[in-house]
Amino acid sequence: MPPEQIALIVGSAVTVLIVVAVVLRLRKTTPELEDEEETPVLDASDGASPAPEPDAETEPDPDPEPDPEPESAGVFARFRAGLTRTREGLAGLFGGDAVDEGLFETLEEGLIRADVGVRTAMALTEELRATGLDTPEALKGALQDKVRDRLTRLDPALNPAPSEGPHVILVVGVNGSGKTTSIGKLAARFRRQGRSVLLAAGDTFRAGAIEQLGVWAERSDSEFVAKAEGSDPASVCFDALEAAKAREIDVVMLDTAGRLQSMKPLMEELSKVHRVVGKAVPGAPHEVLLVLDGTMGQNAISQARSFKEVTGVTGVVLTKLDGTAKGGVVVAVTEELDLPVKFIGIGEGMEDLRPFDADAFADALV
Repeated sequence: MPPEQIALIVGSAVTVLIVVAVVLRLRKTTPELEDEEETPVLDASDGASPAPEPDAETEPDPDPEPDPEPESAGVFARFRAGLTRTREGLAGLFGGDAVDEGLFETLEEGLIRADVGVRTAMALTEELRATGLDTPEALKGALQDKVRDRLTRLDPALNPAPSEGPHVILVVGVNGSGKTTSIGKLAARFRRQGRSVLLAAGDTFRAGAIEQLGVWAERSDSEFVAKAEGSDPASVCFDALEAAKAREIDVVMLDTAGRLQSMKPLMEELSKVHRVVGKAVPGAPHEVLLVLDGTMGQNAISQARSFKEVTGVTGVVLTKLDGTAKGGVVVAVTEELDLPVKFIGIGEGMEDLRPFDADAFADALV
């Protein structure tokens, strides 16, 4: 047989073998490929119902809760970031080489600009003069210690919960201070701790206030009690407490209408709410939290005095401290009002309403 024919026959045989091998390989692998294609379109709940189309839009849950972090983790970093403007204003005062009268005068002015308060700023400056320290760096450390001493004088912890019945927290403040948002964030915090929570929409005057608190109740997985807009706030709070007792709720947070301290009729109404709450649950409210806008500075101190007289405020929530140069108002609240700052707002996130930590705050402030 001629060599050309032999080569042709061998070539044909090789081609046939290659085709057969490819076919066998495809038959072997195709079922696996088909299984991989079918898997995504089966609902894991029953193994049969088709899942949504890949390009179908599904609405995400609003503001999903982050994993809870340890209480001590990241606190200083958050304080430091939130108090950047205040700290830069104060730290710049210690940039020189000498400790002289000019430094003390500049320091006093800087403390006043940071809204530490005139009386407190003067007292701090005099105490620093008396130390006899001769370097700006040492003086800065002494200022941190003086601030820390003032902030640790009062206990920032929430009052203990009663042995029976719900722990009732009345929340008050002026419009725009972040009151309703703070309630929602605190509710989420309590829920992460495993406590049941009920929110009462006692702000029946501001348009949209009831709906806003309802959204926060849903976000924080809290129960919610409300009446029609314009209802008597005291009646709303009373009904909420009756519901909380029946449902064995752990914590009840009562929202109230924002009001200026100069609005006498509204302040008297707040006093009525306080009395009614005490009739519904003996000893309540166990905590009265005043929400203050940290950017208001010394005006916040004036607000706090009036609310304290009417409702017996037990602690302060200072919001919007991130990005302000007036973070020293924390010191003023403690020093001039004899009220503990219990929570501070240093960001927009759910976790950025933090329990007040005096040590971390003093280090981050200066």
